[in-house]
Amino acid sequence: MSEAPPSTPAPDTASAVHSGSADRFGYEWGRYAELKGIYEEQFRRWTPFMAPEDWRGLTFVDVGCGMGRNSHWPMSYGAAGGLAIDIDERSLASARTTLAPHPAMEVRRQSAYELDEVERFDLAFSIGVIHHLAYPETALANMVRAVKPGGRVMIWVYGRENNGWIVRFADPLRKALFSRLPIGLVHALSLPPTALLWLALRLGLDRLEYFRLIRRFDFAHLRSIVFDQMLPKIANYWRRDEVEALMTGAGLEDVRLAWVNEIS
Repeated sequence: MSEAPPSTPAPDTASAVHSGSADRFGYEWGRYAELKGIYEEQFRRWTPFMAPEDWRGLTFVDVGCGMGRNSHWPMSYGAAGGLAIDIDERSLASARTTLAPHPAMEVRRQSAYELDEVERFDLAFSIGVIHHLAYPETALANMVRAVKPGGRVMIWVYGRENNGWIVRFADPLRKALFSRLPIGLVHALSLPPTALLWLALRLGLDRLEYFRLIRRFDFAHLRSIVFDQMLPKIANYWRRDEVEALMTGAGLEDVRLAWVNEIS
């Protein structure tokens, strides 16, 4: 999370959006749209520099909001309101349902590349999205431009540290096969690895903090996580120094990084 200045021009928006996986994530957020209590703990871990009371009175933009759960928690902590954006209609429909109790939140069909707000928000955040984009620098620059002078920008992304086995084995399979298959088939294929993960967790898999966390999740929640790993066209696993360079390259100052769940 960091402090802010200006922005870079976007690539061709249509081709940039098409290169990502918005339609595939739309399938996910249409199917896994239930707001579960355990999601709050995930959100708190993903935003380690923000305590619940820190959100009070803030305006924010949630870039790549999915089903809206990551905007719900700040609003429940007393945030003043803001904007949640995504581009697949299934994601947006789920987000509108999730955020219906919060009329101060606008849900808008807009990509990270199209975000054109200028110095409007106290904070811009994107959780689990920037690492799936072909042009992460452009999305981050737009987020920087959207916050007020002295405002904050926060992203949560996959780390390379402790994810070497995914980079070497699972990621090539995702690129070569799962990202090219029809999304309904990918969802069906997510069942066997979810069952294996569920069994491994019950048998004591706990080497990382992440495994100790997800051991508490129900089977459907675990399946949504496995499916989420299998479906995207693009998934970057960045080293700490690469994330820091991405943020400083966007003109951000006072950059702070936290190692979340020992994998991100």
